[in-house]
Amino acid sequence: MHEFTSELEELASSVLAYSLERVKDDPPLDGPRSAEDLYAQVGETITTQGLGGQEALTVFTDVLARACISTDHPRNLAYIPSAPSEHANLFDLVVAASALYGGSWQEGAGAVFAENQALRWVADLAGLPASAGGVFAQGGTVGNLSALVVARAQGRKLWPETTRWAIACSKEAHSSITSAANVMDVDVLLIDPSESRKLTGVEVGRAVDEFHKNNSARVFAVVATAGTTNLGIIDDLMSVGAAAKERNLWFHVDGAYGLAALCAPSVREKFNGIENADSFIVDPHKWLFAPFDACALLYRDPELARAVHTQSASYLDALHETNSWNPSDYAINLTRRARGLPFWFSLAANGTDAYTVAMEKTLEMAQIAAQKVREHPRLELWLEPELSVVSFTRPGWEKGDYKAWADKLLDDQIGFCPASSDKGQPILRFAIVNPWTKVSDIEAILATL
Repeated sequence: MHEFTSELEELASSVLAYSLERVKDDPPLDGPRSAEDLYAQVGETITTQGLGGQEALTVFTDVLARACISTDHPRNLAYIPSAPSEHANLFDLVVAASALYGGSWQEGAGAVFAENQALRWVADLAGLPASAGGVFAQGGTVGNLSALVVARAQGRKLWPETTRWAIACSKEAHSSITSAANVMDVDVLLIDPSESRKLTGVEVGRAVDEFHKNNSARVFAVVATAGTTNLGIIDDLMSVGAAAKERNLWFHVDGAYGLAALCAPSVREKFNGIENADSFIVDPHKWLFAPFDACALLYRDPELARAVHTQSASYLDALHETNSWNPSDYAINLTRRARGLPFWFSLAANGTDAYTVAMEKTLEMAQIAAQKVREHPRLELWLEPELSVVSFTRPGWEKGDYKAWADKLLDDQIGFCPASSDKGQPILRFAIVNPWTKVSDIEAILATL
C-alpha cells in the first residue's frame, strides 16, 4: 500500500521475533474463548484509520493467538494435529513474503520445480511410475474431490450411456468422500468392511456387482482408505485395487493421514497395493511435518487429470502455448499459493532419512502409549494401534463424563484430547504425529484418568 518505511522495517523485525520465539520455545496449548469475551477485550479491530502495525500485532499475539489451540503442541493429541518442522515453519515466512504464484509454470517455474521434486519423492515411496505426477491441493477434501472428478470423466468414456453415477467406499471412509459425492451429485455405495474393519476386495466385488444388478446408476470409482482418521485402519489395498481393476473402475486411495508412513520401513508392507492406485492423496500438514495447508495429490497418469481440469480462456492462452507443467491443471483450483514449498524446503534441508527417523519415533510412541493404557487400572485399549492412533475407553463412563474430563484437561492446560466414538461407544484417542511428544506427556494425560 506504500513504500517500505522504517516503521514497516521495525514491524518486520517484530514479526520475525514473534515467529522465532514461536519456533524456539515449546508452543503454548491455549484454548478457545467466546466471541463476546474476545470483543470485550479487543473491541473493533477494523477501523477507518487503522490501528497501526505494531498495535495490530500486539492484539494478535497477546489476545487472538492465545484463543487458538496450538496444533503442534506435544500434548495436542486430538483429531489429526500437525507438527511442522522448524525448517518448514520458517520457510513458510519466505513463501508468504515472496508473493509467489504457484498456479502456472510461466509465473512460478522455480517454485513448481521444487514442489514437483517433493511430489516425486512421495510417488517413489508409493511405487508409482516415473510418469506419475500431481499437485499440492488445499487439503484432503479438495484432493479427493479433484481425483474423483477425473475418475468420473474416465467412467463417462467407458459407459457413455450412463446417466447416474456412484462412488464405492467403506463405511469407515472419511466424510470428505460423501462431501465430494454431494458436490458432484453422485451416489455413494457404502460397504460394510470385514470384522477386521478393513475393506477387502471380496467385499468390494460383491457389493459393486450387487449394486449394478439392482440400480441404474453405475459405480465409476472405488475408494480405499490408508489409515482412517478415527482409528488408523488401513484397508486391504492390494485386493481392493484388484477388484476395482477387474471391473474397469478407478482405484483411488485416501491416505490423507496414514500414507505418510510410507517412509517408515517398520510399517511399509501395510500399504502394499498402493502402487496400483490410479490416484491417491496424503496430507504433509498432518504427519509429514509441514504447515497447513498442503495435500499431495498424485495421479498414475496425470495427463488424464490435465484433460479434465485445465481451464480455458483467452487470457490463459499463454499458459498453454508450451507443454509446461501448470499445477492448476491437476485439481479444481486455478489460483493457488505455492503451498508445497515449506514441505519441499524441510525435505531438502533435513534429508529424507530424518523423515524416516521422525516417523518411526511417532510409531514407537504410539506403541508405548498403548502399553501405558493396558497397564492403567481404569482404562481399556479399544483397538490395537495399526499406525499412530491409540484408542481406549474408561469402562463405566458415559459421553458426558468424557466431555467433562476433556474440558478440564484443556482448562488445566495439560492436553487437548476430546472424545470420539466408535460403533456408538464413546472413546478416547491419542493421534500421535508429533515426534516431540514424550512418554512423560502421555503419562501426564493418563494420570488424570
